[in-house]
Amino acid sequence: MPRSLFALCLLAGGTSLLSAQSAPVPANPSYKVGIVSESGDIVSWFIPDGPRLVPDRVVPVGLMPTDPDGPHNIAISPDQKWYYISIAHGTPFGSLWRMDAVNDSFAGRAQLEMYPTTIGVTPDGEWAVVANSDFYGDRPKVNPVTLVHLPEMLTITDVAACDMPHGSRSNRAGTRVYITCMHSDEILVFDTGTLGITQRGLAGPGMPKMAGGMDHSAHGGAAPAATGGTPVPPADSSCQPTYVAVSADDRSLYVACNHSNTLVVMDAATLQVTRRVPVGAGAYNVEVAPNNSVILVTNKKGQSVSLVDPVTLREIARIPTTKKIVHGIAFSPDSRYAYVSQESIGADPGAIDVIDLSTRQKVSTVPVPAQPTGIVVWRRPN
Repeated sequence: MPRSLFALCLLAGGTSLLSAQSAPVPANPSYKVGIVSESGDIVSWFIPDGPRLVPDRVVPVGLMPTDPDGPHNIAISPDQKWYYISIAHGTPFGSLWRMDAVNDSFAGRAQLEMYPTTIGVTPDGEWAVVANSDFYGDRPKVNPVTLVHLPEMLTITDVAACDMPHGSRSNRAGTRVYITCMHSDEILVFDTGTLGITQRGLAGPGMPKMAGGMDHSAHGGAAPAATGGTPVPPADSSCQPTYVAVSADDRSLYVACNHSNTLVVMDAATLQVTRRVPVGAGAYNVEVAPNNSVILVTNKKGQSVSLVDPVTLREIARIPTTKKIVHGIAFSPDSRYAYVSQESIGADPGAIDVIDLSTRQKVSTVPVPAQPTGIVVWRRPN
């Protein structure tokens, strides 16, 4: 179905997914929850009503009327005036969109590279460093990150980074943007003063190599025997980092290792690993609660969310999710609730689970159609 018609069907109630919880919508909520759907080219907004989410509105995005443009990630400007969406496909590359957070009108677009994923916005709202993951390109290769000047939505430069950069997150000082590299185990530092990559560290031992130095593990391959014949699988303890979060004091990094099922803690200054915390299978996204009381990790292959104590650095709970493929995390501003996005499988919709962090229990869920991925909380400005 064309993108515009799909969105209109949702807006008109053509599906019951976003109208499943029919109840009075709270007036002037202090915050809203937004989520992008990759195969539907939509942003769905929900209003919190205690422990549940009430559907609010659906916003179509993207340029191509007959093919999915693939919105993957969503981020909010520090002043809460705008939200930004990474659009995976385009002509020929992806793009970063700016939308008005009050009326959802289109407010600008910047050219990116192949299959952009996450958006690292600096606290001053001046810059975004977007990771271009290029999921479907030939491997190995060096993919760039794109620097965008947000006030003008102007693409400044593409900076060669690593093989499949994925996570991008600024520290609170705004001096560094940390980037995870799925196919090299690297964590990079993009310096906002020099506008370049100034430091590299390893969250794992690095990816196993085929004979001749070729990276083979990205797609589950095995190294060939040295003298031919049956390939010999290598010992693979790689991290394959997917996302990174920064501690409240900017001193530590929390890295989700998708392959080794761990949360890696690193010194933010030296990029040295200080702790490895076992979590669920396929650790994917990681976020720190606004009050710094807990670290959440989505376990994409384990249908669960891990709660990690930021003081003891131990998993204190693992909460099953409604749907199988767990993706992103957002928090209510008071740190009471965590909102966990889960992807669709075929015709079965994805979902947002609401987790009460005081009881460590899932308290509600709402279905979301068309491959929901990135999730965010928008706060009403004072």
